[in-house]
This record gives sequence, structure tokens and C-alpha cells, in this order.
Amino acid sequence: MLSHPFKRSLTYLALLGPLLWAGGSASSAPSRQPAAPLAAMVDASALMALPQGSWLLQQKNSLRLIDANGQQQATLALRSKQLDLRATTDGALAMVLDADHGRPQAIRVDTRSGQLQALPALPDPAFGIEAMCLYRDAQQALHLFLIGKDGQAEQWLLRDSGYLLLRRLALPPGSEHCRVDDASHTLFVSEPGFGVWAYNADGEDVPQRQPVLLRQPYGPLPAGPAALAPLPGGLAVLSEDGQTLHLLQHQRQQWRALPAHRLPQAVDAETLALAPHPSRLQLLLRGKNGWQLHQQGWRKAAAGATPLPVLQPRHQTEPVARLGDAADDPAIWVHPGDASQSRVLGTNKKQGLLAYDLQGRQQQLLEVGRINNVDLRQRVMLDGQQHDLALATRRDDNTLLLFGIDSSGRISQLASIPTGLDEVYGVCLYQPPQGGLEAFVNDKDGRYLHFRITLAGGVFGAQRLRQLQLASQPEGCVVDDRNGRLFIGEEKRGIWVTSADAAHATPLQLVMPVGRQLVADVEGLALYHGAARSYLLVSSQGNNSYLVLEASPPYRYRGAFRVGINAGAGIDGTSETDGLDVSSADFGGPYRHGMLVVQDGYKRMPDGPQNFKYIAWQDIATALALD
Repeated sequence: MLSHPFKRSLTYLALLGPLLWAGGSASSAPSRQPAAPLAAMVDASALMALPQGSWLLQQKNSLRLIDANGQQQATLALRSKQLDLRATTDGALAMVLDADHGRPQAIRVDTRSGQLQALPALPDPAFGIEAMCLYRDAQQALHLFLIGKDGQAEQWLLRDSGYLLLRRLALPPGSEHCRVDDASHTLFVSEPGFGVWAYNADGEDVPQRQPVLLRQPYGPLPAGPAALAPLPGGLAVLSEDGQTLHLLQHQRQQWRALPAHRLPQAVDAETLALAPHPSRLQLLLRGKNGWQLHQQGWRKAAAGATPLPVLQPRHQTEPVARLGDAADDPAIWVHPGDASQSRVLGTNKKQGLLAYDLQGRQQQLLEVGRINNVDLRQRVMLDGQQHDLALATRRDDNTLLLFGIDSSGRISQLASIPTGLDEVYGVCLYQPPQGGLEAFVNDKDGRYLHFRITLAGGVFGAQRLRQLQLASQPEGCVVDDRNGRLFIGEEKRGIWVTSADAAHATPLQLVMPVGRQLVADVEGLALYHGAARSYLLVSSQGNNSYLVLEASPPYRYRGAFRVGINAGAGIDGTSETDGLDVSSADFGGPYRHGMLVVQDGYKRMPDGPQNFKYIAWQDIATALALD
């Protein structure tokens, strides 16, 4: 359990005030008006700026807190290396590497009272730490990256009740420097003798890296990289020969190197730090003669898009029993007598169909093969009998698997129905007003087949009604039974709508194309039927978000959101979501107004097989101001 001061530091985290950079050509010159008490910094091996002009200095055997005039406020005896911090309302939370014990040590920096306080250390690491850096995510939660000499790396979540391992990574071996730009969620890592790489700092993002600045002949860097300092929309890199400073801008998803700056011979810089200034970029470089201040012209990057609201999942299911891309699509079954006893069905593309309760505990597994999508309808009248039925696509033999669900939520397989498709993929069900059950099943080649499910003499079957055709691969679809509308997701192009009634077919109409708001791939679709209106929910897989549109013309866009970490419950966020489902039933508790279930492409805290996350509808309605 963390002490009370650490709780305060984490509870009131706030970003350092944004620095405003003047535009203009790049230049390098000593400042005539130093913005830092250089005389007091002469013995510091590393330093970082704090609010109200204070500084935290790292020396060989201690940490020192000085004010804007260079007067010492506090000292803490600690032999350490590495230094990073994030601001709080009363100062900062700093992290150093305890050189005697080889483990990260948190420090509370109180600039108001002029105090430094060591907080509980992280658990002993599983590897020797060469580099470490802090990161504040979109939820204002604080993370710590640890990098080992052999390339092992971990990302930890720092929360009120303790430290929690979020994920493990593989980073360049021998890395001695890392920094994170919180605004762009970018982790910068220097690879000795080769260059600087950019990684996604968000643990839910797709693991990937991008070269920022590489050594010749792969890039303009004459020697390997040393120290790093994120800039607004860019990065400053000091070469390991101590003679060159490189500034880079991030534009149109690419890194562009500005002309390099040769430093005065006498500097022979070893590290660098940012010195806050209201109108220009100022860098502190440490060399043979201590710290020197240098100014750089810097053009501030254009403001990015407004961040989407981040919602917390209330529950998560137990992970599926297969690693890799396994979990795919959920469907919600509402218990006819006690909604709190309802079930969430989920597919495992490598095993079969699962059922979970509303706390996420697995209740049933049917090992029926590689099933992809699932949908269900309740109180379906067939051959004079009422059924609760689920239908799933099985990729082993391109069939539809039909399941019955009894009044307790127990699932049993009823039939296997051939489709005639070559690569069966997605499916959704339609319950026409005149009764019965119909299914739309698609192929990766863009075909949709429309079937009517039949029951005669106790034998289930399917009658083909029509065929629809898209230009490219679809997957998710959903039918609005109340209004007879079929919504289709074409992965690379957008969302379409047409009539679900085969007798009154209408041309496909584009509801929303792929673009700035809807980012390919378009995956799961689901409908929420509220008291005032119905909403279409869509998995925008390309940017890990969920769009909400009104489900009737003109299909007005109402907003989007992401699903982040619920640190208190130990639940990670979601990313790369395939399927989803939503219900407006009153399930009680946080789900009194309904719930959304989404597949999670990357299971974190800890790393493991995929699973499904539950989000309360009221949280969505509040965030997007829905009716």
C-alpha cells in the first residue's frame, strides 16, 4: 500500500504548463538572459524544471531542490542515476534509479513547502535497468517504462493502491536513454550506435516502431544518439560525440530532420534538458564546463484533434483459452426472469463458443470449432414453438451453427447449416414483424447471402432469399428489427444501410464513409434501443475508438469514445476491437440503463489471451450527452 503523500501526488497529477515556441529559422547562440540559475547547477549530472521556476538537481550522492534564484530548498541523500518527473499541484512526482539497490525510486517534490520525500520503491526488477522514463496517458494516469541492457522492457502503472505491471515490451538492447511525449503518446528510445526510435507509449496501441533519426548511411546522424528531449511536435537529440544537436519535426506521420547544429568545441555536451521560456525554445547542455544555456528557433506544431473521452470498463471476462487473435464477437442474452442472471456469449476463433455471466466469469464452453461471429434473438416463433436462438459462422467448413438457449441461459447446439460460401465471415440476425428468423451471412469476397431459418419436423434448415454484393470485404452487420434496416460494415470503405426485407429491397446507401472520424477497419456494429431514440455503435478499429450514430435518417454522428484503464478494478483498456454488442435491458447495478460489450485485441495487466470488456451505457450517454 502506498503512503498518503504518494496518493496525493497521483491524485492531483497535472501536466506542466505548455511551453510556447516562437517560429522562425533554426539557430544556436548563447542566451544573454539565462532562465536558469546556472551557478547552482554546476555539479548536477541531470536536472529538470519544476513549476514556479524551481529545479530538481541530480548529483552523485544526493538530490537537490533549488528555487528560481538558485537557493537550496531541500536535499535528499540518495545515490542515483536516471531522472524524470511529472508535475503535480504542489510540485512534482520524480522517478530515479536507486544506484545502490538497482531499482526505481519515487520521490515526492513539494515546491510549496520545499521538501523532498522518498516514497515506496517499486518491486525489485526482473532485470538490470539501463533506462527509465515516465509517461502520463490520456486519463492522466502515470506510467513508468523500464528498459534493460538486453532489450527487456516493462511498462508499469503507478496507481494509488500500488504499482501494477501493465505489459512487457522488447526494445533495442543497450538503450541508455528514453523519454515520452505525453501529448502524442510517443515513447522515444535511443539505440546506441544506430539511432532513435519512436514507439506507441499507450499500452493499448498496436505495438510498432518508427525510425526518428538514424546513423549514416541510414540517416543524417554522424554518430550514435545520446540524450533526448521531447519538444512540442518534435524531438531534440544530442549526438554521442557531444558536438552536434539535432532537431526533428513530426509532420504527416513522418519525421523530418532540420539542419544539424554544430556546438562550440568547448561544450563537448553529454546530456541536455529543457529550460522553460514563454516565447522561445531554450536547451541546457552539460559539458566540460558544467551547464550552458542555448536557444533554438522552433516552429510549434499545429494543434491536434480534440482528444476523445475515455471511459472505464466496469468488468472484464476471463481470458479465452487460446493465445493470439482468438476472441472476436460477443452477443448479449437477457434472462427472461432475472436480468442479473443474463449471459454474454463470446466467440473464440480457435476453439468455439463461450458464455459468461455479468461479472465476466466463464459459465460454459462449447468446443465446436473455429467460429467467427455470433448473433442471437429471443422469443422466436418457429413451427408453433418459441425459441431463444444464437447463430454463429464456422470457418472450418463454411457453415452456420445454430444454438438453442434455455431459460437458465444454458446453450446447446441444434444444427449445422451449409452456406455455399467460400470464406464465411460475419453474420447478423433479423426478426421480421410477421415472425420467424432470418440471417445475413457474408463472405470475404463481399457477398452477403440472406437466409430464412426454417424448422420442420424437428429439423432446422435455411432457405436462401437473395444475395447482396459489396465491392470489398465486409464483416460486421446488424439489423434494426423495429424499422427493417440492415446496417453493413465494409472494412475499408464505411457503413452502408439497406432494407432488411427481401420483398422490398432497396439500393445500398452510404451512411458514413471511412475518413477522419471512422478509421478503417470498420468492424463490429450494434444497436441500442433507448426510450427516446436508437443508436448505432461501430468499432472504428483503426484508431481504437467507438462511434455513436443515430440509427435513423440522416444518421447523425453523436460522437465517439475510447475505453481506457480502470486502475481500481485492475482492468486494462481496449484496442483493435473486432466485435461488439449492446443492450438497453436493465441488468441492475452499473448496468441499469444497459451495457456495451467489446472484444479487446490486446489483454494487458497482465499480458495474456484476449477477452471482452463491459461498459455501462450510462457512462456512454453521459460522456456524449445522449438522450
